[in-house]
Amino acid sequence: MTRRRRSRPASRSRIRRALGAIFWFSLGLLLVLGAIGTWYVQQLDREIQARFEGKRWALPARVFARPLELYAGRPLTPDLLLLELEALHYREGGSGPGSFAFDGDTVTLTTRPFVFSDGREPARSVRMRIGGDMITEVRDRQTGGTVDLMRVEPMLIGSIYPTHGEDRVLVTLDEVPPGLVAALLATEDRRFLAHRGVDPIGIARAAWANLRAGRTVQGGSTLTQQLVKNFYLTHEQSLRRKVVEAVMAVLLEYRYSKEEILEAYLNEVFLGQSGARAIHGFGLAAEFYFQRPLRELELDQLALLVGLARGASYYDPRRFPDRALARRNGVLDRMQRERLAPAAQVQEARARPLGVSPRVPRGDSRFPAFVDLVRRQLRDEYREEDLRSEGLRIFTTLDPGAQLTLERQIVDGLEQVVADRGITEPLQVAAVLTDPLAGEVLALVGDRDPRFPGFNRAVDAKRPIGSLVKPFVYLAALSDPQRYTLATLLDDSPLTLQLPHGEPWSPQNFNRRFHGQVTAWEALVHSYNVASVRLGQQIGIPQVIRLLQTLGLERSPAPLPSLALGALDLSPLEVATLYQALANGGYATRSRAIRDVLDAGNQELSHYSLELRGAVPDGAVQLVNHALHDVTTRGTGRRIGQRLPGRVLAGKTGSSSDLRDSWFAGFDDRHLLVVWLGLDDNRPTGLTGATGAVPLWIRTMSGMPGGSLSLGYHPEIRLKEVDRRSGLRTETAACPDRIRLPFWRDSAPRTRASCDLERDSYNDGASGWRQGWTQ
Repeated sequence: MTRRRRSRPASRSRIRRALGAIFWFSLGLLLVLGAIGTWYVQQLDREIQARFEGKRWALPARVFARPLELYAGRPLTPDLLLLELEALHYREGGSGPGSFAFDGDTVTLTTRPFVFSDGREPARSVRMRIGGDMITEVRDRQTGGTVDLMRVEPMLIGSIYPTHGEDRVLVTLDEVPPGLVAALLATEDRRFLAHRGVDPIGIARAAWANLRAGRTVQGGSTLTQQLVKNFYLTHEQSLRRKVVEAVMAVLLEYRYSKEEILEAYLNEVFLGQSGARAIHGFGLAAEFYFQRPLRELELDQLALLVGLARGASYYDPRRFPDRALARRNGVLDRMQRERLAPAAQVQEARARPLGVSPRVPRGDSRFPAFVDLVRRQLRDEYREEDLRSEGLRIFTTLDPGAQLTLERQIVDGLEQVVADRGITEPLQVAAVLTDPLAGEVLALVGDRDPRFPGFNRAVDAKRPIGSLVKPFVYLAALSDPQRYTLATLLDDSPLTLQLPHGEPWSPQNFNRRFHGQVTAWEALVHSYNVASVRLGQQIGIPQVIRLLQTLGLERSPAPLPSLALGALDLSPLEVATLYQALANGGYATRSRAIRDVLDAGNQELSHYSLELRGAVPDGAVQLVNHALHDVTTRGTGRRIGQRLPGRVLAGKTGSSSDLRDSWFAGFDDRHLLVVWLGLDDNRPTGLTGATGAVPLWIRTMSGMPGGSLSLGYHPEIRLKEVDRRSGLRTETAACPDRIRLPFWRDSAPRTRASCDLERDSYNDGASGWRQGWTQ
C-alpha cells in the first residue's frame, strides 16, 4: 500500500513536465511560425510596393501618323478628308468630339483633344470650306473667328508590344466616364468603398447564392482581390493562393487609397484577346470593340465593357453575341435597380444592338511595311527592350489619306495590269511616296497585299533600276555647261566596249534600232541606251558614281560601263532618296519616317528634322527636270500627259534586262512616287516601265491633290530654240524640227542651223530681186 501512495505524485510530476514541454514547444512553434508569417507578409508587402509604385506595366510603344493640319490654302480634296476622318473613326452627323458633317462645299468638324510633342491641343469645333481641291476658309463655330491653323489628332497606326503580348492604353480616373465606374462597382463590388480588401459580407452572400443555385453563380472576390490576382498572382485554383490573395488585398488597401486601387484595376483588367495580343484595361477595350475613345462611349457600350470584366472570353461579343447581349442587359438592369441611370435611358440602351465593330482592329499595324521602316530607323537610337516596355509615343511622317489612296490604287492597278497583259504569275509590287521638300516618307507599300507583314520589298528588294539611272548620268554631264547642254549631239550608232574581264560588250537600244546623231535631250527623253553609254564613257563612270553618292547612294558600285544603263541594284526607297534631289532642286536628303519620339510622360526624347547631306547645282537639275517633264508628254512616259492633262509632271521609266523589272519614278511640286513591279524569283514579266509601273503611278497621282512643277524662272537659265537634228540655234520657222530648250549659264549654241541660214539666204535673194524690180 505504501508503495502505491508514493507513485501517484511521481506520475503527476511527469504529466506536468510533459504538458510543460508541449506548451513551450507549441509556444516556440507559434513564435517561429509567427516570425515566418511576419517575414512572409513583409515580403508580400515589399512585392506589392515594388509593383504598384513607379512603372507598373510594361507599356508598348505607340506609333502615330502625322496629324492632319487644317488651314486656308492647304491642298485637300473632300475625298481625302473623308478618307482620313473615317480612318480616325469619326462619326458622320454626330455631335461632340469625333464628329463631322458635309454640306456641299462646307464641312463642320469637331476634333478630339490630343497631347502633341509641343503641347496639348484642345478639342476644336470649326466650319471649313473646300473649293478647287483646297481649303479656302476655316472658322471657329462658336466665335465665328478665323482659325489660322489647327490639327486633327493623329491616327494610331501600330504598336510595338512587350514580349508577353499585353497591350493597354492607360487612363486616369478623371478620364473614365462616371457611368462606367458606377456600373462596375454595382456589378462587381457594391461594398468597395466600405471594405478593407476582403468583404466577409460579400463572401457570405455569394456562398448563399451559390448554395441556392447548386452551382457557382456569384463570386465573393472584391475588386481589390481581382486586381491582386491579375496583377501579382497566377490563376492557380488552390486554398493557399486564395489565402495569399486575401492577405495581399488587405496589404494593398492598407498601403494605397481606393482611388489608386480603382484606377489600377481599370487599367489592368483583362477584357479580350486577339491572337497573341491580350487586351487589358477599359481604355484599350473601347478602341478594340468600338474603335472610339473611352470618353465617347454611350451607356450601352459602357455596360458591355463592364460585363466583360466577369469573363471576356466567355462573353466575347464577336464570337458569342447572344451571351454578350444578355450580359450587357443584365448590367443595365442592375444600374436601373441601383438608380445609377434613369429608367428611360436604360430602356433605350437595352433596345440597341451590340454595336461592336465586325472587324477586329489590328494590334501590330494596319500599315506593316511603314511601321517596319519606322522600327529600322528607331534602332539607331533605341533598344528593342525600350520600344517594347517604356510606353514611348512615336510620331511619324505617314499621311493616312495618301497611304490609303496608294494602297487602293496599287492593288486595283496591279489587278488591271495582270488582266490586261494576261500575266498568270504572282506579280509583286512595291511603292514609296515621299514629300521631297521635307524628305519625309508619306506612304509605303511592300507587298501586293498591303496588310501582309512579311518581306518588305519597298525597303529590302534590291533590283536593277534600269533607265532610272540615266537622269543622273545626264545630270553629271550638264553640271559642266560649257561642255554639255541638252542640245549637245551624242552618237547613237553601234558601239562595242571591252569590259575589264576582257569580254566585249555591245549595248543595244530597246527597239534594236540606232538613231545616229541625236541631241542629249532626245537621248534622255526617248531613253536611248547607246547614246547614254557613250555619254557615261565621256564624262567617266566614276564621276557618275560620285554624284550618286552625293545624292544619297550609300554604297560604291563597280565603275563599269553598264552602270549608265542601270546595272545597279537598289530598293524603291533608295531610288526615292536619289530622286528627291531632283524634285527639290538638287539637295540630297535622307528619307525619314519619324518626326518625334516622346516618353510615357509626353517629354520629348528625340526630334528628327530635315537632314541635308549634299547638293548639286540647281541649274543643272532644272535642265534635267525639263527633259523629265518631256518624258511624260513626248517620251517613254507620254501616257502620263495624256491621262493627267494640265499638270506639269516629271519622271523616268525604267526596265531591266529581259523585262524582269518595271519601274517609274516621278514627281510634281509636292509628291514623289516610285513604283516597282516584278517577280520575286526574278523571271521576266514582259512589262516595260511604261506598260507596268506607269499605269499604277498615274492612278495614284490622280488621287493626290493636283500639283504642277515650276519649270519657269531661273536667273541663269534662258530658253532658246534649236534644231533637233543639228543641235544648233534657230530663229525662224524654216527648221521643221526646232524645239525650245533651256540653257544654263549662257551655254546656248551661237552657231545657227543650216536650215535657218538657208531661209536667210532665200529671204536675202528675194529681197534683192524685189528691190531690183521696183527700181
